[in-house]
Amino acid sequence: MNARKVESIAQMKNYKRVMLKMSGEVLMGDKEYGLDSDTVKSVAEDIKAVVDSGVQVCVVVGAGNIYRGVSGAAEGMDRTTADYMGMLGIVINALALQNALEHIGVHTRVQSAIRMDSICEPYIRRRALRHMEKGRVVIFAAGTGNPYFTTDTAGALRATEMDCDAIFKGTKVDGVYSADPEKDPTAERYEHITFMDVLTKDLKVMDATAISLARENNIPIIVFSVKEKGSFAKVVRSEGDFTIVTN
Repeated sequence: MNARKVESIAQMKNYKRVMLKMSGEVLMGDKEYGLDSDTVKSVAEDIKAVVDSGVQVCVVVGAGNIYRGVSGAAEGMDRTTADYMGMLGIVINALALQNALEHIGVHTRVQSAIRMDSICEPYIRRRALRHMEKGRVVIFAAGTGNPYFTTDTAGALRATEMDCDAIFKGTKVDGVYSADPEKDPTAERYEHITFMDVLTKDLKVMDATAISLARENNIPIIVFSVKEKGSFAKVVRSEGDFTIVTN
C-alpha cells in the first residue's frame, strides 16, 4: 500500500456523515433491466450496517436500470424530456430502496427535487439534515431537478449541501482502473489518485462536473464494489479494496 493511501485512510476514520452514490444498474442484479429484489435487499442491509455503526447516511441512486436520458436523446427524443423521464425513474428506485430499508427497521425519508407530495417529501436542506441527525437515512431523488445534470453531479451537490465527510461511489468494480477492466485485462487499479488525475486522464469515476464540485469542496470520493455483500460497511471501516480520490 502506498504512502498516500495510508495517509488518506488515516483521514477516513471517524466519519460522522457520508453520501452513498450508486448507479441504477447496481439494483438490477443479474437482470437486463429493472429491479432485482434480492439485490435491493442486500444493498439495504449494507446501509443498515453503516447506520448501526453510528454513521449518518444519505443516498443518491441513478436510473440506468429503468431509463437513461442520454440514451433517450440519442434515439431522437428531446433531451430535456428524456432527462425528466430519467428523474422519474430515479424516484422509482428511491421508493424501492426506502421500502427495503423500512422492512429491516431503518427509518428512511425520500426527498425529491421535483415535488411529488403524495409519495415523498420535497427537498429541503434543513429538514434533510434534521432527519439524519435523528438517525434516518435520507434518499435524494429526481437528481438536481434540472435536465442536463447527471446523478453524479446530484450526488456531489447533495454531499456538499449535507456537509458529508466523503462520497462513497458504489460500482460494479472494486475501484478506479486505468481502463475498463471488463474489456482490458491489463488495466491497472489505482489505490489512490487525485481529482486532477481523474480529470486529465478522463477516468470514468464520476462526470467532470461532479469531480470538480468534490474537488472544490475537498470531499474525498471512495470508489468500491457495492456488489460484494457487506462492502459498504467494510470500506467505511477502511477495510477491503477501494480507490481513494482526493486533492
